[in-house]
Amino acid sequence: MLRRAAFWSHRTAPAPACVLTVLTVLTVLTVLALLVPPVLDVGVGRAPSARADTVRNAEQPVLDTLSVAAAWRVSKGSGVTVGVLDSGVDGGVVDLAGSVTAGPDYTAGANPAGFDPPRLHGTYIASLIAGHGNGPGHADGVIGVAPAAHILAVRVLLEDSEPGFLAFNENARYDDTVAQGIGYAVRHGAAVINMSLGEPDPTKDEEAAIGAAISHGVVVVASAGNDGMGKRAFTPYSYPASVPGVISVAAVTTAGRHASFSDHNASVVVSAPGVGVVGAGPGGDFLVGDGTSQASAFVAGVAALIRAKYPRLSPALVTRAIIEGTTHRPRGGYNTAVGFGEVNAASAVRVAAVLARTRSAASLSPTASVGGAAARAPVKIIYHDGALITYWSVAGVIGGLGFIAGAGLLVAAFRRRLRTTRRPPSPPLPPVRDIPDFPFRPG
Repeated sequence: MLRRAAFWSHRTAPAPACVLTVLTVLTVLTVLALLVPPVLDVGVGRAPSARADTVRNAEQPVLDTLSVAAAWRVSKGSGVTVGVLDSGVDGGVVDLAGSVTAGPDYTAGANPAGFDPPRLHGTYIASLIAGHGNGPGHADGVIGVAPAAHILAVRVLLEDSEPGFLAFNENARYDDTVAQGIGYAVRHGAAVINMSLGEPDPTKDEEAAIGAAISHGVVVVASAGNDGMGKRAFTPYSYPASVPGVISVAAVTTAGRHASFSDHNASVVVSAPGVGVVGAGPGGDFLVGDGTSQASAFVAGVAALIRAKYPRLSPALVTRAIIEGTTHRPRGGYNTAVGFGEVNAASAVRVAAVLARTRSAASLSPTASVGGAAARAPVKIIYHDGALITYWSVAGVIGGLGFIAGAGLLVAAFRRRLRTTRRPPSPPLPPVRDIPDFPFRPG
């Protein structure tokens, strides 16, 4: 059984849909005249011949939607480390050069000896968080939401093109790679953790690691999942996005509308652009694609902006700032498709400023240090057994109905007794006479 896979765009969609997604974005990249095939069959295309400034132009609509330029007047993420738990990051990419520290590879042994992993997805995601561009004034190439932030890359999954992909997902030895990656990121100073990945069920170690990370003041962000497939009904929960305390991110278009592939359930907190997103890839390639992976990366970047300016703001208040700063809010204030609305970096930073001034009592304790050893006790994860909940719910309903029925009978008996006590005494009964026995006759 496949347990874990990166949330790439349209993982289960047919190939033609993926090609159309690539071509839509490549139309913007006017210097490209060749049809670009999908990469890894997931709707991400390479544009190796694209000029960097053209890439920035293609990226600009998403940057404008996120209002990053206004947010950068306050913060660019300097001094913040973002843990990117993914397929690995190529730190030699020009748009990420000098901004990446490579952590351990918890997937070691899954691939054949000597195999060099592509690190495609992880590099792409890292560039959306902390890409700093290149060229004069860093005006070319890919720029992320928090261009001054630092990336701590921890490899916790394989891409589906890697020879060890199936073995990795089927071997219980690798069940807790995410939990191990979270622990490493916390111990090595990550203030924000991004996980653009998911699986149907969490492990207990994974839940415990997330609780410990949040208790250490780390903001944890994850992608909601790409199994929407155009359905309007509820989609199954995905983990780690659905673990309490994690900012679960859905995907929307640049117009703020729910992306058809994006999961929708009650775990979704906010949404961010996830359609036609341009990013950097290994080897000087530029990639385009759709998915909640990209949306999660953008929100992690916004969290890094807040953390850089207000390092003592607790994860709960960082989440509140992101929620209160949303735009394109749904009717009623919340729905399971887009959460509380679409993330806006400038508004989130402004709300964080207010919270930092007025909510100092709720900030991190003086002894807590992000990613350090001195911190509060881990958040306790409470497990809920669905069968037991159903059993006790039914038992409670039956018990409640029994109580109501018993109370009703008691009241009725009391009223009858009350009427009996108030009724005038009956006349004495006549003397009893013997009644002759008659044979039975039908009436």
